[in-house]
Amino acid sequence: MTNDKGQIINMQFAKRLQPLQSNVFADMDRAKAVALAAGRQVIDLSLGSSDLPAEAHVIEAIAQSLGDRSTHGYLLFNGTQEFREAAANWYEQKFGIKVDPQTEVLPLIGSQEGTAHLPLAILNPGDFALLLDPGYPSHAGGVYLASGQIYPMPVQAENAFLPVFADIPAPVLAQSRMMVLSYPHNPTAAIAPLSFFQEAVAFCQEHNLVLVHDFPYVDLVFGETGDGELETRKNLSRSLVPSILQADPEKSVSIEFFTLSKSYNMGGFRIGYAIGNAQLIKALRQVKAAVDFNQYRGILNGAIAALTGPQAGVKSAVATFQGRRDAFINALHRIGWNVPTPQATMYIWAELPSAWSHNSIEFCTQLVKETGVAVSPGAGFGKSGEGYVRFALVHEPPLLEAAVEKIAQFLH
Repeated sequence: MTNDKGQIINMQFAKRLQPLQSNVFADMDRAKAVALAAGRQVIDLSLGSSDLPAEAHVIEAIAQSLGDRSTHGYLLFNGTQEFREAAANWYEQKFGIKVDPQTEVLPLIGSQEGTAHLPLAILNPGDFALLLDPGYPSHAGGVYLASGQIYPMPVQAENAFLPVFADIPAPVLAQSRMMVLSYPHNPTAAIAPLSFFQEAVAFCQEHNLVLVHDFPYVDLVFGETGDGELETRKNLSRSLVPSILQADPEKSVSIEFFTLSKSYNMGGFRIGYAIGNAQLIKALRQVKAAVDFNQYRGILNGAIAALTGPQAGVKSAVATFQGRRDAFINALHRIGWNVPTPQATMYIWAELPSAWSHNSIEFCTQLVKETGVAVSPGAGFGKSGEGYVRFALVHEPPLLEAAVEKIAQFLH
């Protein structure tokens, strides 16, 4: 870089940016751009952004807000009271957990904002955070921004993709301040039983750790009967997977992040919330107050409509993703790629054929270059993700099956 006198300026940046220079989604974006420039039709299965629309009553609530001049200004914490009450009531109905909307709920610009900002409130430079490996990249990003260190907890198929707490070295544990979990899990699609969460809570209480649970896929769970049909639930508001707060009803060490991106197809609206321990909520609120105001009030009105209104759209979305899952798994099996059927999320976590078992990034870049099918390399989610790829089920079954046909041609 030069100034107006032609002098070279050596601009210095913070060391904390160094680990953030690349991530799995940015890398695949570049690979997709190369394929498009070469004239390929890209079938993008690399990004977990739902292609389903938000429900009409949600859009209508936002649309009606636009003409209300009182919604056009800054929105401070007290102005989010109705949204916080809706969130607290939603949790009580789904999990039977009493929540104080005044002290135990905080609106977020998507759950990713929460996982990125909370480490700033918890970690001092050099402190450890215990993260799942593989795991969602933003969990690591927030720790790096706080100048913390990461200890990756491997999650592997032989342990049902759950971490083994006993494997954490004592010196690391002595410097650790927080643990981040996320089940149903991105990228492996694994689910965790309540007994595991109870073990996690007890472990964090014993070692004075903050327990963070990122919970975007609470509703994208496929409850099935023996004939494979979607289970008919008498109370659709009840969850098939546990909240961390069910294992820590006193909210002694826990905070949970929920986003409306997956359950309500509102990813682009960037609305979610934190719920849990009042001290953690207060600390996150202090960080957030230094960074931003809340979203536009109309978006919160749409979120209130989603949480309190008809839930048929959630049921429909779950059925849609189950149908896509079944079509994609069946297509993979037909070409000889035997992948387990996941119980949750919008992803397929697939172990690569042996020829590619140590180079998932090369597999993905070559696949999109030669076929136009874009998927995410497992190594982009952590060292223990090597040897896998993640498929996002964000297209209808015919296009998913066409993608598998192209993959078959690439493999043979």
